[in-house]
Amino acid sequence: MTILIAIDDTDTKESRGTGRLARAIAGELSSYGAVAGVTRHQLFVHPDIPYTSHNSCAVIHLDTCNGMHIPDLVREVSSMMLDDFILGSDPGLAVESLEKIRPDVVAFGQDAKQRVLSRADAMALARWSGISLVGLGGTDEGIIGALAGLGLAASGNDGRYVAKGRLRECMHEASVKELMLAGVDEVFTTGGEQIDSGTIRFKKFPKPSRRNHRAVLFVEERNGFYHEVIRD
Repeated sequence: MTILIAIDDTDTKESRGTGRLARAIAGELSSYGAVAGVTRHQLFVHPDIPYTSHNSCAVIHLDTCNGMHIPDLVREVSSMMLDDFILGSDPGLAVESLEKIRPDVVAFGQDAKQRVLSRADAMALARWSGISLVGLGGTDEGIIGALAGLGLAASGNDGRYVAKGRLRECMHEASVKELMLAGVDEVFTTGGEQIDSGTIRFKKFPKPSRRNHRAVLFVEERNGFYHEVIRD
């Protein structure tokens, strides 16, 4: 069973980012299961939406055994988020098993990439869908992005991995074989050609996109080398 743990609006311009907090939380969840990855999802950027830098949320993908109680996980993650609360932030948390996330939650996530939504929208949908949605300080505006993150991650076709396997250990360049061993599932050019060999260059560490619930690294060839193309 895969459980998705989505967080949003946990930072300020002067603090660590939401993605870093998500990775730290993921590192503390070994007693609940194996973390399959952490993904970043881009939301709508608009003057009416308060955000820190890019308006993105983060989702932890946790593979666990059946019978794990989500309320226990919500309490544990809430406690970790409150311990790392940043004054001026408005954090939100949403947790649900992948198989129970309904199409209307996926649609909410897709809407959150295109238009302004409200806390009331998020709260009503969470109640209707039976999703654990928690505001953890400030205005609680982060519940919007957290619920959207659940839907986008559940779609299997949005966002990119900011942590998976050993990908963050692959610095600046690596062979396709090394990347596959580290956590990439497939490598494709932007034109749709699958790449099985060669060396890939990237700015820091590879950030494969999430496509069909898999980690797909997109590349383009320049000057005889493949270079990563980041796609959300």
